[in-house]
Amino acid sequence: MSTVPAQTRAEGPAAAMLRRWDDQQAAYISRREERFAIMLDVVEATVPADGLVLDLACGPGSISARVARRFPRMRCLGVDYDPALLTLARAWAGEEGHDDRVRFADADLVDPSWLSVLQGEAPHAVLSSTALHWLPGAVLARLYSDLGGILEQESVFLNADHLRAPTGRELFTALAAADDERTQATAHARGVDTWDDWFRGLADDPEYATALAERESRFADRPRNPDLSLGFHVEALRVAGFREAGPVWQHFDDYVVLARR
Repeated sequence: MSTVPAQTRAEGPAAAMLRRWDDQQAAYISRREERFAIMLDVVEATVPADGLVLDLACGPGSISARVARRFPRMRCLGVDYDPALLTLARAWAGEEGHDDRVRFADADLVDPSWLSVLQGEAPHAVLSSTALHWLPGAVLARLYSDLGGILEQESVFLNADHLRAPTGRELFTALAAADDERTQATAHARGVDTWDDWFRGLADDPEYATALAERESRFADRPRNPDLSLGFHVEALRVAGFREAGPVWQHFDDYVVLARR
């Protein structure tokens, strides 16, 4: 019996929702694919072909999906505390046949015990995108210390996120805000989901009802955290034991920060 090539298979429902997620996120993040491209270039240069990538605060698995597509022997572990997004991530991995090398774990990064999901294995690279800004500064510093304690020498950490300009840089702030506004307006004029639209779409599928209710319960009391600067991240990584840290990509206030253990 012949097998249908992967590139010609019909898109499954989970893959379709992940694609809608990526489109929705790109509406808020100018040049999002450029961020992913530079991150994967660093992975290619630093991680063994069959190495392990930790997708930290993975959401529905956008990073894991790109790693799986580009590196056919590499393994991914996605970690998140959002049960709805994890449900989607697992469904996507099953549809795409990646269950053998892509898995997802439920863990709260606020709790230092999250490290147990690694089962004693040290990842070769840790990647995160548009997620760690949800953590308070003290928690983020402790998380970086967690990573500094478990990563082997030469392992890398990459964080892609909005990092606001220090107070007093009015032009920097204005240019970044204008770019965000243009990106959102262009995408939403094309009918791309807003954040709320996307979650309403997920709620239309009864398979996610329980996970969405749990999501509301878990995050009900989480406060909004203050924006942290590039300097905060770089210094916290160095204190955590990373030998070098700094941006490898920037577009206005959007950065990819690289650190080497």
